[in-house]
Amino acid sequence: MSESGPLVGIVMGSKSDWEVMKNATAMLDELGISHEAKALSAHRNPEQVHEWASSAEERGIQVIIAAAGMAAALPGVVAAITSLPVLGCPMETRVMGGMDSLLSMAQMPGGIPVGTLAVGKAGAKNAALLAAAIIALSDDEIRTRLKAFRQAQNETVAELD
Repeated sequence: MSESGPLVGIVMGSKSDWEVMKNATAMLDELGISHEAKALSAHRNPEQVHEWASSAEERGIQVIIAAAGMAAALPGVVAAITSLPVLGCPMETRVMGGMDSLLSMAQMPGGIPVGTLAVGKAGAKNAALLAAAIIALSDDEIRTRLKAFRQAQNETVAELD
């Protein structure tokens, strides 16, 4: 883990998103990647979101994972504030099962990219793996750990006769 501070910033629109997003932190922990996690709402805490996102790069954050449901504005707001890569994790919702969240993130206007993952736990895990792959481009130790994880994962797939 980084001794200088977190490399990945995780922000979620509500504390209720933690049940899903703890899968991202678990994956980052497994890969030995330092991270921080906050619950901040783009609608209820706009000043805190701006402060957190605008200071992320100077705090050493290299990739941001942003989770939100329903209108799913948080990833787009964060991406509008920082030039760091922002990976969006759509949360499952009661109304549309998370399709509303997914489409809100995927339909960002040109110029404000949000890399959008799957709805729910798989998306949270994959966001952590994608963040690791981005950081691994310039960090040999993380690249080695990511490759080892992928190799171990490949070895667990059953072969068919």
